[in-house]
Amino acid sequence: MKHFAQLYQTLDQTTSTNAKVVAMREYFATAPAADAAWAVYFLSGRRIKRLIGASALRTWLAETSDLPGWLVEDTYASVGDLAETIALLLARTGTNEVQGSLSEWVDQRLLPLKDADEDTQRNTVTSWWQEQDYEACYIINKLMTGALRVGVSQTLLARALAEHADLPRPVILHRLMGDWQATPDFYDALIGEDDGAAAQSRPYPFCLAAPLDDAAGIDSSSIDSIATTLGPTDEWHIEWKWDGIRAQLVHRGGETFLWSRGEELIGTRFPEIVGAAASLPDGTVLDGEILAWQLPFEPAAVMPFAELQRRIGRKTVGKKLLRDVPCLFLAYDLLEEHGEDLREEPMHERRSRLGMLIDQLDDRDAQDLATASRHQLRLSPALDADSWQTLAEQREDSRTRQVEGLMLKRRDSHYATGRQRGVWWKWKIEPYTVDAVMIYAQAGHGRRANLFTDYTFAVWNNDTLVPIAKAYSGLDNTEIKALDKWIRQHTIERFGPVRSVEATHVFELAFEGINRSTRHKSGIAVRFPRISRWRHDLAPKDADTLESVMRLIDQDPNQDA
Repeated sequence: MKHFAQLYQTLDQTTSTNAKVVAMREYFATAPAADAAWAVYFLSGRRIKRLIGASALRTWLAETSDLPGWLVEDTYASVGDLAETIALLLARTGTNEVQGSLSEWVDQRLLPLKDADEDTQRNTVTSWWQEQDYEACYIINKLMTGALRVGVSQTLLARALAEHADLPRPVILHRLMGDWQATPDFYDALIGEDDGAAAQSRPYPFCLAAPLDDAAGIDSSSIDSIATTLGPTDEWHIEWKWDGIRAQLVHRGGETFLWSRGEELIGTRFPEIVGAAASLPDGTVLDGEILAWQLPFEPAAVMPFAELQRRIGRKTVGKKLLRDVPCLFLAYDLLEEHGEDLREEPMHERRSRLGMLIDQLDDRDAQDLATASRHQLRLSPALDADSWQTLAEQREDSRTRQVEGLMLKRRDSHYATGRQRGVWWKWKIEPYTVDAVMIYAQAGHGRRANLFTDYTFAVWNNDTLVPIAKAYSGLDNTEIKALDKWIRQHTIERFGPVRSVEATHVFELAFEGINRSTRHKSGIAVRFPRISRWRHDLAPKDADTLESVMRLIDQDPNQDA
């Protein structure tokens, strides 16, 4: 545990990617396989489920510290992170040799807590707090609450493992995909000799698109800059950017696996797609989008994302939901055919093979009406345009088509791993914007645990400010520090880690969609809210009203969701 705690501190305290890679590589060079497996598990973003609730930990903290309850709560509100608060108040000072390895702590101490009675949990946890130094106490708390976040990407982790094992990074990335357990056997297979074999169910690392605004010299609203930088339209494969669930459909060994981009198996939520995939040749992997689509399956019959969410929130779906929200898999890339990895083939070649595959399914279904794969497995249509101006005009029609804009993919490009500039671009439509007043603030996580970075915003409903969104991105470091200082000086009330602040500052919020919601006090819900700018030029009275925000619903195709 001591070595993992030291690794975490190193990763958390540096922004240098090279330093992070070196630290991870050095850790894996000495860690036993059992410890390394759990380290990979946590560094890749996976977490064990919460073992003990925060309210119980706060109660035990107050009892164990012998401090007044108000002081404990005030400290927690100031620090903004329960794990750090406990470590600051109770951990032993000075050097302390942590007993037990990472795997021993997780397998033999932490995980058994879940089934222990409350007295055992309390006595065990409070003794840990007082036996460990700050770093170990902090990590133990984070693991116990399922809240450990490490500032490394999966790509960076794969780079460190690849250098340690002397393997190509794509091999490591592929082996990290899918469903696996943190065991010594898994770790040994992860860094073992590359025999070219992949687990039957395993998907490939997703290729991700970068926003067109990130391209050097491009203003996504300027046709001239796009044409100058990207060249002729015929060098690009262009299609709609669908507003669904990104997924890979894997059909190997007579079995089908439907993976979300978050590496979750979601086949039980979309049984009609899994059933249709039985028609695919063995050794096929498709990349595409799951969409809710009205019957009959006409080209413009895509349903709002809010309808698809009804399927997302279920582990299994009943007959009524299957009937009310029919779904399909819209394929736009072929990653594997007859067991052959096609990712190094150019985009136009993969697309051609994909088209022939879908056509073969349609021909087969025309002769066997008992199957319906031509409905549930479809080809994402390509867009034809002789100029970027023509594409820009088509893009303006995005919201009426229930899409988010356009996807631009180089016809000669390979299927890359992760987000690589210049391969795929997403040319999204302009977001909705509103001017709202900040009314609550909460501390962030990791390196920002001591800064207020998570904010709640409200608009006017008559003379009352009504919350409509939370956002934590969009400000630069200078603005965050200035706002943090102001929040501490203008707090009205405290509710644990949350502070109510004076209604003084106005921010422009951007979001992708809006619809009515009975779950929110305001009666609305917005999608992907973020801060687009701090409106120093506006007073709180100038912020938008709930009525004006409601009018945006009439402009959004999701209004009936």
